[in-house]
Amino acid sequence: MPAATLTTQYLYVAVTPVGGRKVGVRPASSQTALHEALRREHLLLLRTWRLPRWASTAGEISLRDQAGMNEQLSILQSRGVPLTEALEVAATVVSAAASAKLGRMRELVSGGASFAGACEEVGGFDPVAVAVYRSAERTGDLAGAAQRLGAAAKRRLAIGQKAVTLLIYPCVVLAISIIASLVMLAVVIPQVGNALTEANVPLPGYTRVMMAMGTFVRDNALWVGVGVAAAVVFAIVARDAILAAVLGVIRRLPAVGRLQTAIEAARFFAVMGAMTRSGVPVADALGVASGAVTEPGLRSQFDTLRRRLVEGGLLRQLLEQVDELPLATRRLLIAAERSGELDAAFDTVSNDLANEVDKRSERLLALLEPLLIVLMFTLIGAMLLSIMIPLITLSNRVGEAGGA
Repeated sequence: MPAATLTTQYLYVAVTPVGGRKVGVRPASSQTALHEALRREHLLLLRTWRLPRWASTAGEISLRDQAGMNEQLSILQSRGVPLTEALEVAATVVSAAASAKLGRMRELVSGGASFAGACEEVGGFDPVAVAVYRSAERTGDLAGAAQRLGAAAKRRLAIGQKAVTLLIYPCVVLAISIIASLVMLAVVIPQVGNALTEANVPLPGYTRVMMAMGTFVRDNALWVGVGVAAAVVFAIVARDAILAAVLGVIRRLPAVGRLQTAIEAARFFAVMGAMTRSGVPVADALGVASGAVTEPGLRSQFDTLRRRLVEGGLLRQLLEQVDELPLATRRLLIAAERSGELDAAFDTVSNDLANEVDKRSERLLALLEPLLIVLMFTLIGAMLLSIMIPLITLSNRVGEAGGA
C-alpha cells in the first residue's frame, strides 16, 4: 500500500455505545480500516466522506508524537520487547494521525522491512530521524537512538513552546487594542460626533474623518465582518508565507535576531548530538542537521563548514570560521574534537543554548511590555483625540460665554 493512502482523511458519523452520535475527522488507509479502528473503540460507523487533500491535516509527525513514540520504543526495546510489539504500544500514546502511520509501519516491519525503511515509506518523519534510525539499525542500538531522538524532540518542543509563549502576550494585547479601537470607532465616535454637531460645535477635519470611518464601519458591519473573516481565512491558508515574511522583518531587530540565532543553534546541536551518538559521521550529520536551521546566516556557515569538511578540511580549523557562534562555543567544540568527545559536547552546547534562549526570551518580553503600552496608547489615543479636540473647543466656548 503506498504511503499516500495513509494521509487520506475521513469525516465520519458514528454511533456511541449509549446511542449518541459522534462526528469526527480521522486518517485511515481505507474505509474498512476506519471501520475497524472505530469498532475497537466501541463505535458503530454510519457514514464517511473522503476529505480532499488540501483539507487533510495528516502529514509530518509532530514533535510531541515523536517524543512519545521514541520514549516508548526506547523503554520497550531496551527490555527486549520485539519491535512490532513496541510499535503497537507506541501507537497508543500518539495522535490518531500518527497512530495510523505506526500501524502501517508495524505491518511493514512484520513483512521484513527495516525500521528506517518503514519510516521512509509511510512518510512524516524528517531526514534526521530516518538517518539516525538507519545508523542505529547498523549498530544494533535502536533503543539508544530512540532515547536520544526522544530527548532531542522534547528539547526542540520546549524551545518551540518558549517561542510561542513569547508571542502570545503581544498578540493578546494587540487583539484587545484593535477590538477596543473598533468599538470606539464604530459606536462611540459617531454618537459623540453627532451630539456635537447638533450642538453647533465646529468639528476639526480629523474628527470628521474619524466620524466618516466609524459611520461606514457601523453601516456596513456585515461586509466588514465578511472582510475580516476572509482576511483570517487567508492568513490561515498562507500562514507559512506570512510567517516567513514576518520573521524576515523581525530578524533584523538586534534583540530578536540574537534570540532567533540561539533558538536555531540549540535545535542544530540537539540534532547533531542525537546523530553522532548513533554513529553518523560528522559530515553526514551536518548535511542533515543544517536542514533544521532556517536562520540564513547560521545555515550558510554550517553548509560551508560541511562542504569544506567533505573536501578534506580539518574540523577544528573550520569551526573557527563559524563566527555566528559565540567564541566560547567554538572553543568547546574544538577541545571536544581533539579529545574525541564531540557527541557529548553537542549535547552540552544544546543545553547551554536552551538556557540562553530562556534568558533572552525573558529580556525580550520585558522589552516588549513598554512598547505594547505605547502601541495601545497610540491606537486608542488616536480615537480619543478625535473626541477630545471638539470637547475642549466646546468647553472653551462655554467658559467664554460664562465669563461674558
